[in-house]
Amino acid sequence: MDFQADALDRVIKTAMQVVEDSKYQIFEILDQSRAELNSLTEELQRVIKETSDTADKVDDLEGKFRLSRIRLTEVSRDFVKYTESDIRQAYERATQFQLELSVYREKEAYLRARRDELQLRVRNTMNSVERAETLGSQMSVVTEYLSGGEVGQATKMLESAKTRQMVGLKIILAQEEERKRISREIHDGPAQLMANMALRTEIVERMLVKKEYGRVQEEVADLKKQVRFSLEEIRKVIFNLRPMALDDLGLIPTLRKYTRDYEDKNRIRTVFETRGKEYRLSSAMEAAVFRLIQEALTNAAKHGEPTHVVVEIAYQTQLVKISIRDNGRGFNTDILEQKANQHTHFGLIGMRERVELLEGRMEIESAENKGTKIVIHIPTNVENGKGYEDGEHELGTT
Repeated sequence: MDFQADALDRVIKTAMQVVEDSKYQIFEILDQSRAELNSLTEELQRVIKETSDTADKVDDLEGKFRLSRIRLTEVSRDFVKYTESDIRQAYERATQFQLELSVYREKEAYLRARRDELQLRVRNTMNSVERAETLGSQMSVVTEYLSGGEVGQATKMLESAKTRQMVGLKIILAQEEERKRISREIHDGPAQLMANMALRTEIVERMLVKKEYGRVQEEVADLKKQVRFSLEEIRKVIFNLRPMALDDLGLIPTLRKYTRDYEDKNRIRTVFETRGKEYRLSSAMEAAVFRLIQEALTNAAKHGEPTHVVVEIAYQTQLVKISIRDNGRGFNTDILEQKANQHTHFGLIGMRERVELLEGRMEIESAENKGTKIVIHIPTNVENGKGYEDGEHELGTT
């Protein structure tokens, strides 16, 4: 590999400067998003409280208006007992309560609409903060590796296939550790969402005391939708960031569960097969293999529209072979590179780059209306694979 050290040094310094500038911009966006999130959260809490107070005021005015109407009817019927002044006073009082009730009902409707709008903005801003945090962490990883060695060391790393693979595994491990951290934060602390739902349950509780069952039913139905949606999103994010079973059970059990869930969700017949004597890989390697299969299956469901998918993992000496094939629409592989240059087909191109980072190779066989087959070979550097702690177990099909 022939190149000038000075030129490589300039390239690395330029890349580091670009990454640093981008990182500061991301941090600025993150600070702005956090400030906006705090502001929106405070406003949301205020609006929720004001909505509750206004609902109580509406209830109070409704009771007073009913009593005033009864009073008006009473004085209007008995001209002997009540004077014209009494009738006029009763009429003005009923009219006043009616006007106040109309105003507060409009205010309550506006506050409920404002509350729903703020809740949506808070959710979107929280997503922006999470994305900015992820990007900032990834930028820090890139900066660390760019500044971690001199040009001479970088040259040796580029010339050594095994060392390049270790660099790739370290990057993947750093990404997976970051995903686990964010997963724990989302899992343990969705405080804002829980606070909002707690306040809304208090409103429902007060409605129940006042026996306003019609409004209670509407509020509970809306609250139930929000809870289900939030729970589904949190579970989805947690699993996508880092499947907990990957650390606890290993690659194969995690993939078995994932393919079953994939089949149920997408209504695509999915078969998972294993070949050879299974052995545990490093945590980073198992994470890389899982992400590759996840990306391939996601691409198949999104673009291929198949009815049947087969995933196969074959354990060989110092090698893992992965095969994913489907009976979907397929595509012309001759234009894959052209699509990459046009910034499309990011899924397949990203998969190929990750495989090359692991010193592996990826082959794609596809044709229009004839399905797609992806074969990935990844070296593991494992001479004699070790089984799971509970001993060897049969590998088969799910």
